[in-house]
Amino acid sequence: MRISQRAQAIAPFYAMEFGKQAAELEAEGHHVVKLSLGEPDFGAPPAVLEALRDAVDDGRPLTYTAALGLPALRRAIAGFYADRHGVDVDPARVVVTAGASAALVLATAALVDPGDEVLIADPSYPCNRQIVESFGARVTLVPATAASRFQLDAAAVRSHWTPDTRGVMVATPSNPTGTSVPADELAALCALAREREAWRLVDEIYLDLGDHDESGRPPRSALSFDPDAVVINSFSKYFGMTGWRLGWCVVPEALVPALERLAQNYFLCASAPAQHAALACFTPESLAVCEARRVEFAERRALVLDGLRRIGLPVPVPPDGAFYVYFDVSGTGLTSWEFCARALREAHVALTPGRDFGVATAETHVRLSYAASADELREGIARLGKFVAALS
Repeated sequence: MRISQRAQAIAPFYAMEFGKQAAELEAEGHHVVKLSLGEPDFGAPPAVLEALRDAVDDGRPLTYTAALGLPALRRAIAGFYADRHGVDVDPARVVVTAGASAALVLATAALVDPGDEVLIADPSYPCNRQIVESFGARVTLVPATAASRFQLDAAAVRSHWTPDTRGVMVATPSNPTGTSVPADELAALCALAREREAWRLVDEIYLDLGDHDESGRPPRSALSFDPDAVVINSFSKYFGMTGWRLGWCVVPEALVPALERLAQNYFLCASAPAQHAALACFTPESLAVCEARRVEFAERRALVLDGLRRIGLPVPVPPDGAFYVYFDVSGTGLTSWEFCARALREAHVALTPGRDFGVATAETHVRLSYAASADELREGIARLGKFVAALS
């Protein structure tokens, strides 16, 4: 059988590979502290679970929805932007998708032609660039350092711009670093790309986990200063619904018909049961639950940052949003891959090497997810401490 070049070019997602190895160790009877995947341990809010039960028990057929999603859910998402972020979004611009990944597939299919250049930060989430490349685009990874919070900024985008540049992809807060782009910097970056008639795709799936400012206000959506940006979000992180595979994107009005046609052909629609249940995400009860969890994630972050400091693993830029810490292992004498492989084998702690996230930090940095419970995080830090001490 002849395998397509597209499939052959796709690199493995090493976080999943280390997850598979961790599962094998667990099958052998070992307790593995799994800090490799960004999967909140809380699960969906209780009201969402109840709504799912109701959707099944009341006998409704749960047939296909419209390709763009349930109208009621699209309205609820638009209301969320208004209430939480002060942004007026027409529900007609909201597209409900089978996870944020499907939103990225649809947006990329609508925006990218073969040969287009797309600028993405290095480090960044690997699946974003893999999807863009699978549609024939040429991804330019722009090295980002601790000085720019491991994020793109307007100066870096300007210096890497070429006549072939057609779009810029930003994730804020970011996976793997957990850092966000300051709002004024993101506005400048978007303005630069807009002036050059390039599209801006902003991955905001961790936005609502971001730290609030001194006045208690949540981080700003890119839509607040760039209403024509394509913004992607998800029910997986803030709402804890990873396995439900439900996300959305907000797109310019002119792009909606193209996404509808693509969705009809690629996916038909997102899961109907998940959509019906997700309506309960936007109740005061569920939002209060999610806010309490956001505060707990901040407490877990403090626990991890203190622990890594004590065992001598520096964090160049503390995170302020997504539940990840990106720490430097170069002082251990091991590459990030060696560090993760040995930590899993010898300490039974699963982490993710920097190789997943680009080139610039591939050999020096490791991602830790603090989406696990506080007890598991304490155990993982203790094991890593012993592991690092034994390297000396």
